[in-house]
Formats: sequence, structure tokens, C-alpha cells
Amino acid sequence: MEAPGLQSPPVMRRILTFSAIVEAGTGLALVAAPAFVLSSLIGGKVAEESRPLGRCFGIAILALVMACWPGREPSGGPTAFRGLLSYNALIALYLAVLGAAAQWTGLLLWPVVGLHALVALALILLWRRGQTRR
Repeated sequence: MEAPGLQSPPVMRRILTFSAIVEAGTGLALVAAPAFVLSSLIGGKVAEESRPLGRCFGIAILALVMACWPGREPSGGPTAFRGLLSYNALIALYLAVLGAAAQWTGLLLWPVVGLHALVALALILLWRRGQTRR
């Protein structure tokens, strides 16, 4: 999957930037208040022992944001595209499995699944549009 062939670089760049900004907020929230974020997703109390793991996940998301921040290319760059597409698609799928199995029932779970799925779908559609116009 190469992003440079996309015919809508400004749209792609906006989607990549939007995704990176949202994930930066999530990463910062996990570092600052892991219990709140995690309990909003899982729908229950978070064990004290889980908070450091939540912070580690926040740090990992912040590293992903820095690695995938759209570059100077009009489309945002192929690295940002691949990184954010794979992250959004995989996290949407995994969280949906956890929700469907009723392992997680938090208030924010399904909106988060929907947002990640929507971003992944938008990236795929823009990539496909670029592929068919070649």
C-alpha cells in the first residue's frame, strides 16, 4: 500500500492529521489518568496494578503518533498512512471482539470502536480511489 498514488492528498493529510491528534489526546490521557480512561472503556473498576500498564500503553500510542505524524508530502506520506491504517483497523477489530464477548462494557467502548473503524475505512477508500485512477 503506497499513499503517494492517492488522488486526494489534502483529504488524506487531513484524515491522517485528525487520527494523529485524537491518538495524541488518548495517549496523554492514558499517561495522566489511566484509571479514568481504562474504566471508561472496560466498564468497571481498574485494579491499581493495571495503572502502570495503562500508562505504558499511553506512551506507546504517543510514540505511534510521533512516528506516524504526516510528513511534508501532500498526502501525508506512505509511512504515516500504513501506520495509522494498521493501528486504526486492528484496534477497532480487537476492541469490537472484546465488546462482542462482553468482556468490556464501558460507556466509551463502542464510540471508540466506531471512530477507529471510520478512520480505517476512510483511509482504505481513499487508497482504493487512488489505485483505480492509476
